[in-house]
Amino acid sequence: MESAVQIARVAALLGDPARAAMLWLLIDGRARPAGELAFAANVSAQSASGHLSKLVEAELLRVETQGRHRYYCLANHTVGIALESLAAIAPQPAPRPLPASMGTPLAMRFARSCYDHLAGELAVQMLERFEESGLLSRSDKQMELSAEGEQAFSSVGIDLDALRGARRQLACGCLDWSERRFHLGGALGAALLQAMVERKWLLRGQQPRVLQLTPRGRQGLKQAFGLEA
Repeated sequence: MESAVQIARVAALLGDPARAAMLWLLIDGRARPAGELAFAANVSAQSASGHLSKLVEAELLRVETQGRHRYYCLANHTVGIALESLAAIAPQPAPRPLPASMGTPLAMRFARSCYDHLAGELAVQMLERFEESGLLSRSDKQMELSAEGEQAFSSVGIDLDALRGARRQLACGCLDWSERRFHLGGALGAALLQAMVERKWLLRGQQPRVLQLTPRGRQGLKQAFGLEA
């Protein structure tokens, strides 16, 4: 019963469009000031302050203080995963024509960060390749690495022993909210995104969360995982 009460409490907080807009702006893991969050939610500074206080009290957000400035970010990666999961089960909006100038949604759909791991068409293609080639096996959302998988992921500089020593789940399926299929989550998904960025296989775009696959990245994915991206 206690769990049901807590779920209802969190659901009530997320049920407010302004608070949902603030949380979604923070899904990229960055910390932002209250003014930016108020603008995103289309509310006054006073109203934003009240919403943010409730989210911090519920431990959905935390506050980082730098001098006289206060910045808000998601409390932890679990909050980000929960938001992505809600987006995945939300009804798809009705298709409508977009102005030619609105190219960002397409870029975000191809490759973006899902809190701390890769999402979008590219991420879904990668997971499908991992499974087809026997690098990973999946049972529902749970995933296990094969010996070939350990070799492939180690080849791009991922320390699997360190990941297994962490408290976080090693590998799991994360439902992609734009593709409605799974991409790779967990500690392995986060480490893979970090490795791809460090190797400049992916570049961060000007828009929050958008990632660009480079020619070096296409070659690297082909050599390491046999993926034609």
